[in-house]
Amino acid sequence: MSSDSDTSPSAPIPENHGAHPWRRYVALGDSFTEGIGDPISGSPGSHRGWADRFAEVLGSQVADFAYANLAVRGKLIAQIVADQVEPAVALKPDLITFCAGGNDVIRPGTDPDEISAQFEDAIVRLTSSGATVVVFTGIDTAFTPVLRAFRGKVAIYNENVRAVAEKYDCVVADQWALKEIQDPRFFADDRLHLNALGHHEVARMVLRALAVPNDLMPMQPDPYPTRTWRTARSNDLVWARTHLMPWVLRRLRHQSSGDTVTAKRPNPSPLDIARGVATDGHSSSTAL
Repeated sequence: MSSDSDTSPSAPIPENHGAHPWRRYVALGDSFTEGIGDPISGSPGSHRGWADRFAEVLGSQVADFAYANLAVRGKLIAQIVADQVEPAVALKPDLITFCAGGNDVIRPGTDPDEISAQFEDAIVRLTSSGATVVVFTGIDTAFTPVLRAFRGKVAIYNENVRAVAEKYDCVVADQWALKEIQDPRFFADDRLHLNALGHHEVARMVLRALAVPNDLMPMQPDPYPTRTWRTARSNDLVWARTHLMPWVLRRLRHQSSGDTVTAKRPNPSPLDIARGVATDGHSSSTAL
């Protein structure tokens, strides 16, 4: 399903003919990096997501690998910069993934150039740590009615992200070019977050961007169900009641889904891949 052309690394990547060179990985971001849409019981935060899946592969290749995930759902880029950047640097990682700004871009009236300026400030600090830094473009939203109206803003923001990545020698994980996830079957019921299949494909993309050898294979979605017009509209009403209205109400109340949520893995710790359990005692199943 995928090819190496799906990613656009901006910095030279070590040739990884064997194990990768990283030993301490820290993930920063919002719900995308927290893993919302990919639930798993017993896991820290009760969600797995692409970052966990990616870290599981890295941890399976070296004995002394540790992983922290500071991402919290619903956060705007200013909150991510304020709450996560300095704590991440303090953990002394040699690999950082930073995905931020998506929640800002889909808010009416926001300016992608202003968001990008905040993004660059964060990258200046993160790259000063000496770590390899991976950044993400946003997905091409043309396929989804829920987010299609924001496609132009996402495209502008993406170009700014690419420019910042080139300026500071970051690696670009290019979701815009990841055609596999431009499909509703790779999204959760809320039509906003990736499901397990989508997170799996993003993990594969990041591994490709960093030239990490792996044996993760594409996950095939079920065929599209046959639905009548009436059934489709009924599903739309259920979605609006279950997901859209709560989101609108939170905006009106100036609330966030992450207001009472803390980072699921605030400190770097190993993943016991063989047993499927993180060494902090939480389940971390590697089932795909």
